[in-house]
Amino acid sequence: MSDDKDTPPIDTEATTPEADAAPEPTPAERIAALEAEVASFKDKWLRAEAEMQNLRTRTTRDVQEARAYATQKFARDVVEAAENLRRGIDALPGQTANEPEVLTKIRDGIEGVERSFVGILERNGVKRDDPTGKPFDPELHQAMAEQPAPEGSAPGTVVACWTPAWTLNGRLLKPAMVVVGR
Repeated sequence: MSDDKDTPPIDTEATTPEADAAPEPTPAERIAALEAEVASFKDKWLRAEAEMQNLRTRTTRDVQEARAYATQKFARDVVEAAENLRRGIDALPGQTANEPEVLTKIRDGIEGVERSFVGILERNGVKRDDPTGKPFDPELHQAMAEQPAPEGSAPGTVVACWTPAWTLNGRLLKPAMVVVGR
């Protein structure tokens, strides 16, 4: 026995393969669709290539900056030692004709150490700049005082330098502490 309630009725008119299928595109339409798809893929590929080139460039720049400035904190600390060495040399009494030979040797030895130390810093990208006589540059100098400009010196010129400016590969490590003429 067959139960008519469980089986749906068969509709013989409902679907034929021709009724479900969309009309077949013409060869020209098919070519146009494929060309549009190729253009879309080409655009996506070009954008991906451009993004990869930008990423390579950015990564290269970041690596170069990391190499150039990785020692910045260390260099700043070493600069302090170089300045302290200069302060020690400046604190020595002035050279006189009848000073003991040992004092002359000590002074010459400490000055030799300072020259060597600053040379090592310069070979590694750390530069010292004494701005005395140069125009005041707020990017490199910190004005500590202001005084009347001496004869022949323009206002805004550094007339004295307490400490020099220090840079690492062109980037400021420590500004110069200066006196500016007004």
